[in-house]
Amino acid sequence: MSVVLYNTLSRQKEPLETLEPGRVKMYCCGVTVYDYSHLGHARCYVAWDTVRRYLLWRGYAVHYVQNFTDIDDKILNRAKTENSTMQTVAERYTQAYLEDIARLNVMEADEYTYATQTLDGIQRLIGELEQKGYAYPAAGDVYYSVRKFEGYGKLSGRKLDDMQAGASGRVAAEEAIKQDPFDFALWKGAKEGEPFWESPWGPGRPGWHIECSAMIRDRLGDTIDIHVGGSDLVFPHHENEIAQSEAATGHPLSRYWMHNGMVNVGGEKMSKSLGNFTTIRDLLDGPNGPDPMAVRLFLLQGNYRKPVDFTDESIAAAQTSWGTLKDGLLFGYQYGAKLGWADVEDSAFGDPSAMRIDRDSAPVQAFQTAMDDDFNTAGGLAVLFDLAKDLRRAGNVITHTGEADTGSATLRQRWQTLVCLAQVLGLEAQPDVESASEGGLSDAEVEDLLTQRREARAAKNFAEGDRIRDVLQNAGITLIDKPGGVTEWHR
Repeated sequence: MSVVLYNTLSRQKEPLETLEPGRVKMYCCGVTVYDYSHLGHARCYVAWDTVRRYLLWRGYAVHYVQNFTDIDDKILNRAKTENSTMQTVAERYTQAYLEDIARLNVMEADEYTYATQTLDGIQRLIGELEQKGYAYPAAGDVYYSVRKFEGYGKLSGRKLDDMQAGASGRVAAEEAIKQDPFDFALWKGAKEGEPFWESPWGPGRPGWHIECSAMIRDRLGDTIDIHVGGSDLVFPHHENEIAQSEAATGHPLSRYWMHNGMVNVGGEKMSKSLGNFTTIRDLLDGPNGPDPMAVRLFLLQGNYRKPVDFTDESIAAAQTSWGTLKDGLLFGYQYGAKLGWADVEDSAFGDPSAMRIDRDSAPVQAFQTAMDDDFNTAGGLAVLFDLAKDLRRAGNVITHTGEADTGSATLRQRWQTLVCLAQVLGLEAQPDVESASEGGLSDAEVEDLLTQRREARAAKNFAEGDRIRDVLQNAGITLIDKPGGVTEWHR
């Protein structure tokens, strides 16, 4: 059984057949670094991180490249506002992106590439397009002649003639020097006071679209396996990438094109231009901010191609769901010793890379069947929740009876299967390390409070006993009163 994915180019699901057997060359359009990343960005990069993780789990060698757009009008405008430089702004928000996305457990790319570091490749590509008649200089700028490329519109399904009415109303200085309203800039001549780079066409800077074409070519070659990005990039950005790259090389830019749906707020796309965005750090660091894994879970609950609605209620629901999943993921840490697992103190305990699971087992097969079908994370999560609920039930039995009603080896297999499959979706949990210095209660302090509670109850001071119980519960300690005055507890 092979992985099947939806290809925007063909508008249908197709089996994954890579250029080289067992290897995937994958490029992701990254952020324009002029502000903090918002939840819409998180949706994009969590989606492609999950695709990458799954392909790795399926045995592919994935070479994953992501760019940063660090030359752009938005960055320049932010620099002017802050009386700063484009480089300073770009470096600050590049670092902020890396910090924020790491909190959502998005793996670092194999390579990050930057427009500022690809100027030679960009100018070389523009020169080739000019030599082949697809580009022309005009008043210090260089434009791509859209009508020269026969396949223009094949990704988005748009036709130039149908778009003519919308284009004819544009009024801008550059429109007057274009040969056609649909032509777009490959190189922009420098304006007074703006940063620039020297080029055969005079001082200036590259257009946005040519940057990605050049960066893909420099890092991955003329043709790649999978090109990913947000659905808002299909037109014009990805359409223009195809026109540039394929006109220059004569080869397809990418075999598969994948696009994620947007995050909506009140029915509108979350975006900085609309001002309806919530940054990743504001969400996580705000009052009662959710666990980062709950945010990742929220983003994975639906089909990656469909929009998701961001509301306080949806995040709260994801937080509750994460609690269930987290209980299952922590099962081994909490009950492994009681079940006689000999390695609970080992440094590798709980590490998925040290675990071996049965790939032919029913849960693994169900997970793979779901994920093979265009990365159906909702179906994959259903498998995880079934495992987590089974483990939570088993944990409750152990807590209240002192022993399990399921074999130790069976519970271990279920737990390891859950941990390994959850990691494929980037969902991970580690036990909290509580100490008195961090505001938690030590084991000795818990035992001391239990002694005080027993004494209070023996003296029929039940109000004091209830007060101590509440103190322990607020500290995350669960009490189980058993016959004979015995009280067991666990965190």
